[in-house]
Amino acid sequence: MSSTHIPYTLTGSSLKIIALFAMLLDHIGAILFPQFILLRIIGRIAFPIFCFLLIEGFIHTHNSRKYASRLLIFALISEVPFDLAITHRAFYLDHQNIFFTLFIGLLVLIGIRRYSNHVLMQILIIWTGCLFAHILKVDYNLLGVLMIVLFYYFRNRPYPLIPIFFLINYLGGGSFLQGFATFALLPIMLYNGQRGCALKYVFYIFYPLHLLILYFISYTINSSII
Repeated sequence: MSSTHIPYTLTGSSLKIIALFAMLLDHIGAILFPQFILLRIIGRIAFPIFCFLLIEGFIHTHNSRKYASRLLIFALISEVPFDLAITHRAFYLDHQNIFFTLFIGLLVLIGIRRYSNHVLMQILIIWTGCLFAHILKVDYNLLGVLMIVLFYYFRNRPYPLIPIFFLINYLGGGSFLQGFATFALLPIMLYNGQRGCALKYVFYIFYPLHLLILYFISYTINSSII
């Protein structure tokens, strides 16, 4: 996103670190301390930042298929840690991890770019992506796909995105809590267009690893109580 009125200060790696920290707090709140709602509020900014970084990766990648394959591989790797952390079950088909959401979103972007001159085809591709997200019950459901699409279409026009982003999060998220995701636009609008440090695989590794650690902590606490 760009604007001549904002002093750009954050690189892509800085945004990624912010998102990772927010995600960690969110999952600590969800898994270990659900009574601390502030952790979940802070955590709302994580996914939108990851969506924005997905757009940046898509625009700059030389191989979209390889990018999509990597997301799918880590979606499969992360599913058991995700299920264990969220449900304490190794397999749970009613909720899939965030990598599946990003994977579907990336496929939608590939389709949009391929049919850049065909509005009806773009609408059909977006609708299909949202449908698959809903059927597969991925994290953030169709809301996740819509956020990715919005970031793509408004990537050079941040200000009109603010009210739209709040509305789809507040209404589509089904709770006032999800509306706090709008605050993710603040660090995103400070993005300076630079990649920053090489943290390409940090998110891929951190995501399943921190879920496993939180699961074992939760399991240990519950076992000691029993």
